Amino acid sequence: MNATANPERADLLVRDADLLVTMTGEEIPGGWVAIIGGLVSGVGKPGTEPSAIEVISARGSLVTPGLINTHHHIYQNLTRAFAPIIHVDFWEWLTTLYKVWSRIDEEAVYVSTVVGLTELALGGCTTTTDHLYVHPRPNLIDAEIKAASDLGFRFHPTRGSMSLSLKDGGLPPDEVVQDDDEILADSERLIKTYHDPGPNSMLRIALAPCSPFSVTPSLMQRTAELAERLDVRLHTHLVEDVGELSYCQNTFGCSSIEHFEEVGWGTDRAWVAHCVYPTEDEVARLGRWHTGVAHCPSANSLYSRSIAPVRALRDAGARVGLGCDGSSSSDHMSLWLEARTALLLARIKEGPGSMTAREVLKIATQGSAACLGREDGLGTLQPGVPGDVVVWSLDEVAFAGVHTDLVEGFLRCGPVRARHTIVNGRVLVRDGVPQSDKLQDALAAHRRISREWQGTMAPLLGR
Repeated sequence: MNATANPERADLLVRDADLLVTMTGEEIPGGWVAIIGGLVSGVGKPGTEPSAIEVISARGSLVTPGLINTHHHIYQNLTRAFAPIIHVDFWEWLTTLYKVWSRIDEEAVYVSTVVGLTELALGGCTTTTDHLYVHPRPNLIDAEIKAASDLGFRFHPTRGSMSLSLKDGGLPPDEVVQDDDEILADSERLIKTYHDPGPNSMLRIALAPCSPFSVTPSLMQRTAELAERLDVRLHTHLVEDVGELSYCQNTFGCSSIEHFEEVGWGTDRAWVAHCVYPTEDEVARLGRWHTGVAHCPSANSLYSRSIAPVRALRDAGARVGLGCDGSSSSDHMSLWLEARTALLLARIKEGPGSMTAREVLKIATQGSAACLGREDGLGTLQPGVPGDVVVWSLDEVAFAGVHTDLVEGFLRCGPVRARHTIVNGRVLVRDGVPQSDKLQDALAAHRRISREWQGTMAPLLGR
């Protein structure tokens, strides 16, 4: 789409960017982007700017669409770098933390979400999903939706679930699993109460049984049927650990991806997290289905034993986006850092020419938007699309000497925090400072809850 100036007075104008990257093929030196009513009203070259109620200077900065996070467990920021399990394998890490997370309630979800979304905004993220699958108490998804609404963050929460407890052959303990009927009833309630399928939606619900080793095949099938009936998306973990591969073979007599297909999930309605162990044939299947894949490079580096075949998945036709994953497995919430790590791991796996910074930026914007089923231009900057914009300062010490390619420098150098983060035309981070009045109270409550959880549980876990 050609750069176009809107003659109306804009609500917000971001101007004088060293480089404006629209993700539509245009990169505009000195460019600007204007927003009216939460939507981009125009982008263009210097000297063509409209008037605006508020003007933000992007001089010395790169301007991009907001980054989009396709996989997360935000509540896990309550147990970051938990000492008793820092150096264990994935299954021991998970079974230990189930015991801690069973304490979760609405307050814990709300404050962890306020803290988590703020951290995401500081890392240039403007849209995120979340996979909350531990439900020992009711209304936990409602609590994180309220937090996102209070902050003004674009949110795609998933109604996660676990229905197969340890006594029934699964991995989680009884206190964090639910009955299939209870899960499906609450899933339908959340969709009917909150889901907005329209363009520029600030809130969409997806359905997310946790993993092959924590839910029944029946729940997977019934969830897929419910998602089809209500026209929402599906999400789960898939091919994330060697233990999962063995479990599926021993329990179902087939591979994880064969099981995924058998329960009705081999479609373009689904996107999956991690996907680090697919065979060549399975990569081809995912591509034929146009299933989405949330690439989580930091978490994979810490707890998996392989690197997701991002190039092969993209070439096959799978939709690949970027994800932070849980704040206890990656221990941070910077999508910029995930993007940089994705660039590095791709080059380790497939060579120096295998991935460019522009391709990673496309994965983190348009690729992620495709995973979430957005068809409204989210992840680009052009007239009529959601007004989510990030201004990245490049006039800092870490970028001294970056002149020939600002996009490559943006990911090669750093570290980077957003100078300004704008969601739906609203400034959530200004000059590197979060603007919410909820943050300080949330941090105090978060500190109290996380210390109580970890202090109570650590002695029981042999710390």
